[in-house]
Formats: sequence, structure tokens, C-alpha cells
Amino acid sequence: MLSQLVAHTLPLVPGPIMRRLSLRYIAGETLALALARLQALQAEGHPGVLDILGEEIHSESEAREVAAQYCAAATAIKEHKIDAYVSIKPTHLGLSSSEDLCFELYSIVAEHCKQLGIFLRVEMEDHTTTDATLRVFERLRLEFEAIGCVLQSRLFRTADDIAALKAGPLNVRLVKGIYLEPSEVAHTDAGPIREAFLENAAQLLERDATVAFATHDEAAAESIAQLVRAKGLRSDQYEFQVLLGVQKPLWTKLKEQGHAVRVYVPYGPDWRAYSTRRLIKNPEIVKHVFRNMFTG
Repeated sequence: MLSQLVAHTLPLVPGPIMRRLSLRYIAGETLALALARLQALQAEGHPGVLDILGEEIHSESEAREVAAQYCAAATAIKEHKIDAYVSIKPTHLGLSSSEDLCFELYSIVAEHCKQLGIFLRVEMEDHTTTDATLRVFERLRLEFEAIGCVLQSRLFRTADDIAALKAGPLNVRLVKGIYLEPSEVAHTDAGPIREAFLENAAQLLERDATVAFATHDEAAAESIAQLVRAKGLRSDQYEFQVLLGVQKPLWTKLKEQGHAVRVYVPYGPDWRAYSTRRLIKNPEIVKHVFRNMFTG
């Protein structure tokens, strides 16, 4: 209840205070700041994921501008010789208004990334967008190789989605899921979510997928480490992924164990609206934010 109360008062928090809270988890407003953060992480041995903050774009012109921004970001990654790729939310490219427009804009960015030799990730949002997102992803897989999707273990449907993905090279970022979904479609307790995460991980590996295990749950990370060791996977056949500013001691531990640890770096002028929306949608994050402020 305290987390919910804090989350819903965030719109009233003065800008400078909100910015201070957010900057640990968001690189800043500009591409230059994001590139600097990615370079610093690379110097520490961590590759990156670059995400421009934003979602729920309904204007075609705005969606096309977002695609252009991602193309520019991919070019900058290449020019600065940064080990990173770009990751885009479907509704940031207009999925909420047109699936065909979303596919077209992903295709534009994917072609640009292909020319640069950069990977592209199709993000996943709440359960209402899952079917359309997977349709867009499967259409993109017909034309592009260096492309991946995201699946959320919180959702009951994920095991079936894994089984239904078409044959061929498959790259999946597996997450527990940040969205608080209805109990009719998703697990709502930590234990079942963790169990589903591990079951989905094993299922993806059985499909010979390249998996990015995105978690800050130390127990889950250890179970995944045991799983990849049992499968005899090389360190270049999977990776762990973490969010900028969250549980950094876990990054270090995993890296020291020989695992690749990639850091998700969001940026953009929409930082406040994004932070507020995320915290209101999932008040539990407030607890994690304050815990990590004091524990690192």
C-alpha cells in the first residue's frame, strides 16, 4: 500500500527531485548522454542495449520520427564502435493505430541496422499487444536474421507462444514482466512467476534459441547459471541482461563467473512521463528503487 501511495504521488514530485531519482536508471535526455553511458559500461566489460523512451504513439508522423531517431542511434553506435544494439517498443512505432505501419517502420530500422551489422530487438508490452507484436516479429523474421523478440514469463500463454514460434534461428529476451497483468491471464505472485521464468528458459534452450536472461533475481540467476552449465553452453551462446542502475553487485558476480552481462540503457526526453507511468503501473518498482538507492 505504501508503494502504491508513493507511486501515485509521483506526478506531484518536483522535477529536480524526480530527475535525481530517475538518473540512476535512465541515461539522460539525449543520445550523446546515452552513448557516454554505454561507453563507460563497455569500459567495465558490459555490452549494452539502447532504448529510446516512449510508447503509445498514435500519429503516423510521430512514429516515423521515432524510426528515424532509432536509425540515427544505430548509426552513432556503429560510429563510436560500441558493442550495443537497439530495442524498440511496438507502440512507439505506432502499433496501437496500425499493425502494418508498425511492421513497415520496424522494417526500415531493421534494414538500416542490417547495413550497419547491428542487432534489433522487438520489445513486448502488456498482454493486450502480445498477439500483434508476435505477428509483426514473425513477419520480420522472414526478411531479417539479426532480430529478436521479448517474452514475459508472467503470462500464462508464454509456454504456448514459445512452442508456436516458427522454426529457424531464434533470439529471445526472456523477462518476468514489468506490467501488472490481470490474474486471469498472468501469474501475480513472485514464486509462480520465478518458476515460470525457469520453465520458459529451459523450453527456449530446448529449441536451441539464443536467450538473453533478463533478471535481477539472484536465485533465478543462479538457477539459470546451473541450467546453461548443464547444457554445456559456451558464454557466447546466451547472456544475462540487467537494467541500468539495478543490482550492480549481481552484474559483477555474474561477470566474475564468466557470464556475459549486457546492460539495458534507456534515454530520451520522455524520461519523466515514462518513469511515472512505469511506477504507477507497477508500484512494486518503487520499493526496488528505494532499496537500490541504499544498497547499490
